[in-house]
Amino acid sequence: MKAFLSRRRRLHPVYLAFMAVSFMVGIAGALQAPTLSLFLSREVGVQPFWVGLFYTLNAVAGIIVSLMLAKRSDNQGDRRMLILFCCVIAIANAVLFAFNRHYLTLVMAGVVLSSIASVAMPQIFALAREYADSSAREAVMFSSVMRAQLSLAWVIGPPLSFAIALNYGFTAMFLVAAVLFLICVALIWFTLPSVPRAQTSAAVPLTDISGWKDRDMRMLFVASVFMWTCNTMYVIDMPLYISSVLGLPDKLAGLLMGIAAGLEIPVMLLAGRYVKRFGKRPMMLLAVGCGALFYLGLVFLHGRTALMLLQLLNAVFIGIIAGIGMIWFQDLMPGRPGSATTLFTNSISTGVILAGVLQGAMAQTFGHHAVYWLALLLALVSFALSWQVRESRKIKPQSCP
Repeated sequence: MKAFLSRRRRLHPVYLAFMAVSFMVGIAGALQAPTLSLFLSREVGVQPFWVGLFYTLNAVAGIIVSLMLAKRSDNQGDRRMLILFCCVIAIANAVLFAFNRHYLTLVMAGVVLSSIASVAMPQIFALAREYADSSAREAVMFSSVMRAQLSLAWVIGPPLSFAIALNYGFTAMFLVAAVLFLICVALIWFTLPSVPRAQTSAAVPLTDISGWKDRDMRMLFVASVFMWTCNTMYVIDMPLYISSVLGLPDKLAGLLMGIAAGLEIPVMLLAGRYVKRFGKRPMMLLAVGCGALFYLGLVFLHGRTALMLLQLLNAVFIGIIAGIGMIWFQDLMPGRPGSATTLFTNSISTGVILAGVLQGAMAQTFGHHAVYWLALLLALVSFALSWQVRESRKIKPQSCP
């Protein structure tokens, strides 16, 4: 009975609302992202260079806009209203892509709208952290379960995206995404709380805990960039590697991605459960070590069964850094959950930009195996940088004179 009552307390309506919002926003994003390159090449009719340019501009704009809005969100205003604004912009962006096929319009207006819309997810996690802290809930497990909703969304979203786009057209697919964002607006408006800002001690001014002024944050950011560079290089290169080098069926690439995404969910939940026992730093080091072994395995193991088994290492790598990594950023920037979460998501965006350049250059110059040797090297560098980052940053109360 005691365990049942404890479970009932955990299933608070606000808690469930955060889960639902993160899942719905994740599904809406997972509907649009997988088919975007196909949309640009088939519907808009542009060459591969212009497709790549769109991704690069989108990532760069997303970093700039998210940093600007994150700083404002931590200093003033209601974070919930900012999330609502971003979701409304996401609706406008989806409608634009549904009915517009002019490349310059999509680059100019679409990139701006997309970059603002992309701020919604880190701000949802920042609001969740503030709610967990203010209501004395377990922040790490709370965030881990929310992050698992994103993985679940990416298990469901991509197949659904291709099914709608190929059977009913891209206009229908983008309109479905717009409807999902509209549902998110309703959920946020009626269920998510407005959390008052926590007061930070005067002993540590807020300007002193900005990311770039702290050595630990700089090292963790660079380490995170390299982690996500490794992962994105693998995502870009793996379908080509499997078909052109290993001679395996094309559909195996989708199967491997699905296996990894499915395994990430229990990994995230277990990581959230045991992080207080083992600590964020040791668990992140374990994750990066598994990542290094994964990329090493890709160089030497080429069979279908071996590649499927290797996905367990990949799931441990991504499942931990995606959940615990964000918490580590937040704990190193107390009082700045919006900036910390945005810095974490910007490390992902920066990794995506680097991965696109590095994967293309390495594969074209040295072959696909070189991509995984480089990923192994970057994983080892990430391990060395993470080793030097402390567990968290505590704000000490100001002493009386």
